Amino acid sequence: MTLYAESSAVLAWLLGEPSAVALRGTLGRARLVTTSALTLLECQRTLARAASSGRAAYEEASAARALLTGAAPHWIVADIDGAVLARAGEPFPLEPIRTLDAIHLATALLARTTLPDLAVLSLDRRVRDCALRLGFRVLPQ
Repeated sequence: MTLYAESSAVLAWLLGEPSAVALRGTLGRARLVTTSALTLLECQRTLARAASSGRAAYEEASAARALLTGAAPHWIVADIDGAVLARAGEPFPLEPIRTLDAIHLATALLARTTLPDLAVLSLDRRVRDCALRLGFRVLPQ
């Protein structure tokens, strides 16, 4: 299976949320993982905010950053280029879609042109619902 890893799923894994074990397994079983540069940025910023606000201890945030740093080189990370921005600006089958979610969905749509069996890994309800309407398999089920 090939996966598009959206930020909500990656963050749940990194932060050890209740779904983390299942998410780690899904990521580990994937033949290929692709994501957006946006995912890496959102994860880094969320971890920085968690540490500075006391939501996570510095050591926990540091360990999560190390997990991300270890995983990212094994993933195909798509840039937020003109094609992604152009598609993100177009309508989606489920509106309203937030700007950053539109970037994730546009990236997944463009990736699917070369990875036709691409599934979307997300915990965000709006992203999941829209991805389903776009014809993606959505995980976790």
